[in-house]
Amino acid sequence: MPTKNEIQSEINGILWKACDTFRGAVDPAEYKNYILVMLFLKYVSDVWADHYEKLRTEYGGDEERIRRRLNRERFVLPANCTFQALYDQRNAANLGEIINEALDAVEEANKAKLDGVFRNIDFNSEASLGQTRERNTRLKSLLEDFSDTRLDLRPSRVGHLDVIGDAYEYLIGKFAAGAGKKAGEFYTPPEVSQLIARLVDPKPGERISDPACGSGSLLIRCGQQVGSKDFSLYGQEANGSTWALAKMNMFLHGMDNARIEWGDTIRDPKLLADDKLMKFEVVVANPPFSLDKWGQDKASADPYGRFHRGVPPKSKGDYAFISHMIETITEDSGRVGVVVPHGVLFRGSSEGAIRQKLIEANLLDAVIGLPVNLFYGTGIPAAILVFRKHKPDTTVIFIDASQEYEDVTNQSRLRPADLDKIIATYLARKSVAKYAHVADLEEIKENDFNLNIARFVDTIEEEELIDIGAVQKEIDALNGELAQVEKKMADYLKELGHAS
Repeated sequence: MPTKNEIQSEINGILWKACDTFRGAVDPAEYKNYILVMLFLKYVSDVWADHYEKLRTEYGGDEERIRRRLNRERFVLPANCTFQALYDQRNAANLGEIINEALDAVEEANKAKLDGVFRNIDFNSEASLGQTRERNTRLKSLLEDFSDTRLDLRPSRVGHLDVIGDAYEYLIGKFAAGAGKKAGEFYTPPEVSQLIARLVDPKPGERISDPACGSGSLLIRCGQQVGSKDFSLYGQEANGSTWALAKMNMFLHGMDNARIEWGDTIRDPKLLADDKLMKFEVVVANPPFSLDKWGQDKASADPYGRFHRGVPPKSKGDYAFISHMIETITEDSGRVGVVVPHGVLFRGSSEGAIRQKLIEANLLDAVIGLPVNLFYGTGIPAAILVFRKHKPDTTVIFIDASQEYEDVTNQSRLRPADLDKIIATYLARKSVAKYAHVADLEEIKENDFNLNIARFVDTIEEEELIDIGAVQKEIDALNGELAQVEKKMADYLKELGHAS
């Protein structure tokens, strides 16, 4: 019997090989949608088939009873919409259209969970997949790759849901590596997600939100951090196809009740209750860095009053997201964990004014500098800001974790020991030479509310003091030795008849 790791490795390998169908012809940021949707359909089809076989044994082949029972499952798969049904039609002249119709039927049968999920993913797209003959060839190859007998995703074989969820996450990570700048739209490195989840430390019963949730990985990691099923997840994503990935990601991780909305969080927040912003104990995000044209023109009249500390500049939306996040945490125990570019720490003008007000309100809890090349699509260093309501004191801990990481093929990665050190330092809240500094409000004020980590954590190695006297003695000794060597050389030359 293969182990879970062996099954996981085999599934991951088959799925990555399936990408050969599109590689070199379709942008990774595009073809990820087709691969991940097919993985989703293959999984629910295998689960459906697994349950069908069990019920057929239980009900003695009574098809009516079996169908009634299946229609009460967490997911309903209409007739002729299974992966096998599509595979059987792989030679059809209108294959893309057939797949689209099947996905529409699946969505209709599961409206509460999947309403609108497949509308942004067109298997009959000439622009993305080529003209009819070329498109049919690609789609046929995709179905054949997924029909590999080793890609058996039945629960009776793979067991726990994590295998499927991990395969999905594996693919998203691989796609991010090849998607260039577009990677930031849907992917947060797993180590960064884990770090943020540990920093905000969600508790049982709490509500967790991500206003720029991408494919949902950060939200899922925060949910897993709770250690029980007693939590609720909420997210919003502006990109339609990425929002669809997040919905499927939640389902494949068994988090069916997560509420993931589609829309622009700053211009049109969807997570509302009684026409007011919902409140959450935990809000996390890796929003787009310095987003241009984020909606400044309407920010001063924001109906939710999110920008009362000031309106960020038109070309840099970092503080727009930060302002939104802080306005959506609960008053008693709310906390925020957000990834930002370093400019957020020191830029002046309206951003400087907002930063000062956040600090004076004693909301800022930590500034953590991260290594360069940690995020796909950008090599610039980033930081994590932690904000908290009702802090026990007025200090801010600065941690410079930028130098401790593993360099993996030009991509930095935080190792488990690196994460543990950051968390231990954050919790201890004590200064550590060359690594961390706990600053009070007065010290930050003296630095004009500039949060540049180098102002607080001195990482410059002091040069060793030089004993001039000892150095001079060493020079004198060397000169003496040199004089003796020169005398011997002169004597040898004289013996050889080469005297000068």
